[in-house]
Amino acid sequence: MATQRSSFSKLQRDRDKQAKATVKRERRQNRDTGVENEEPAVGMSDATSATDESASEILLAVEQLHRDFDARTIDFEMYEKRKAELLARIKV
Repeated sequence: MATQRSSFSKLQRDRDKQAKATVKRERRQNRDTGVENEEPAVGMSDATSATDESASEILLAVEQLHRDFDARTIDFEMYEKRKAELLARIKV
């Protein structure tokens, strides 16, 4: 008998974990490079700024992401990852 495939919810959890890890890695890389040019962060300003974004700002970021994909500055996989991360930030 064939083995059972992973459920959709497990696949979605795995994708969410990968997206979260990607965001965390990018945040660390951005923090390590170019911090001297930015204002010093106070507390958890990155976390609070992400939650304070309005849906319209996030959708504008998705539009810009789509333009980048159309201009072929990013590949499809990166487009899908970033789009999922942005859409996950929208609060209902």
